[in-house]
Amino acid sequence: MIDIQTRGKDIIDWLATEYAGIRTGQATPALLDNIKVESYGSMMPINQVGSVGVEDARTLRVSAWDAGSIPAIEKAITDADLGVSVATDSSGLRVIFPELTSERREQLLKLAKSKLEDARVSVRAARDESMKDIDLQQKDGEISEDDKFTQKEEVQKQIDEMNKKLEEAYAQKETEISK
Repeated sequence: MIDIQTRGKDIIDWLATEYAGIRTGQATPALLDNIKVESYGSMMPINQVGSVGVEDARTLRVSAWDAGSIPAIEKAITDADLGVSVATDSSGLRVIFPELTSERREQLLKLAKSKLEDARVSVRAARDESMKDIDLQQKDGEISEDDKFTQKEEVQKQIDEMNKKLEEAYAQKETEISK
């Protein structure tokens, strides 16, 4: 039997990670987590070639551990097309986030909504898989008809709880983007 709790937690964690990558007016180091930098012949996450910290509300500071990798970091951030400007100085790079326009906010809300829908599809798939498993157990005589309905009700309760958490995550992101 599939573990609906584990699957649900994985889906909720995935959505949280996706939402962390959706930029709002606030600068956060998580926005650069998916950027890979070419360093010593291999592609590495930005946080493995330098430290990323918050300088102020709209600026991140990237301090490279090897000064020679600064141009590669700058190129990787520029190529990521995050809509930010990059300034290089003696101690590393500054990643400056512009104010969000209303048009950009709408795009971000659409993106957040589509990520929510992807998560919902995954939850439905997990529910369907679990329900089929319960039907199969009943058919094979492993559980009674009453147990089948009890287990299905329990699965549905868990699914409803997951959907509620997904909605809460979306509502939080929506508030963040709309500020």
